[in-house]
Amino acid sequence: MSAYRTTLRRAGTVAALATAGVLAAAGVASAHVTVHPESYAKGATDGVITFRVPNEEDKASTTKVQVYLPTDHPVLGVLVTPQNGWTAKVTTSKLKTPVKTDDGTITDAVSEITWTGGKIGAGQFEDFNVAFGQLPDDTDQLTFKTLQTYSDGNVVRWIEEAAAGDDEPENPAPVLKLTAKESEDGDDTPAASTSTAATATKTTSASSSSGSSSDSTARGLGIAGLIVGVLGLAAGAFAVVRSRAPRS
Repeated sequence: MSAYRTTLRRAGTVAALATAGVLAAAGVASAHVTVHPESYAKGATDGVITFRVPNEEDKASTTKVQVYLPTDHPVLGVLVTPQNGWTAKVTTSKLKTPVKTDDGTITDAVSEITWTGGKIGAGQFEDFNVAFGQLPDDTDQLTFKTLQTYSDGNVVRWIEEAAAGDDEPENPAPVLKLTAKESEDGDDTPAASTSTAATATKTTSASSSSGSSSDSTARGLGIAGLIVGVLGLAAGAFAVVRSRAPRS
């Protein structure tokens, strides 16, 4: 019994350590700088994206946040929401390839936003909201490389990009996924939806035709069965009458 109890204690200790390791790993992963929502439709207009910055240090506060916006696929019409205790500095850059819009050709776009003056304490986070006029429609994602500076001078560079098939890097950059455009009816792929609807209609028609044919066949078999049954009863009655006739 003592050996059995010892084995149980060891198994419990191993399980507890494994659970603690998993929770610790989850805590580290959740401490990354992230962008919310995680996705938008390509070419989306008049929206807001939020950069969530958690504080990972126990003995230092976050005092500066720098977010770099891509200029190869620029975000147009960027506006910064006032943040209590923080001062935002917006930097614009000339675009290598101007963007044509309904309102004209855009040659400059925001390339960096820097927040200073505030503090994010240990165990806390801060949300930095950025409004946009239009997202690009010629890419599948936007990467926002970010630098997080602490009061002790330490700088964490959230700039690593995950390669296809690789695990998440140690300091991943916030990534906003861009999904297929939505049609006026709310469908992501109108052509495919139309084709699917047409196929469904044909399938429904074929099913209806097949169902009608099956119903007709079933009715025919039912009537034939009734006729056979009536004939069987008649034959039985005739046999009974013939068997009684000689006795009479």
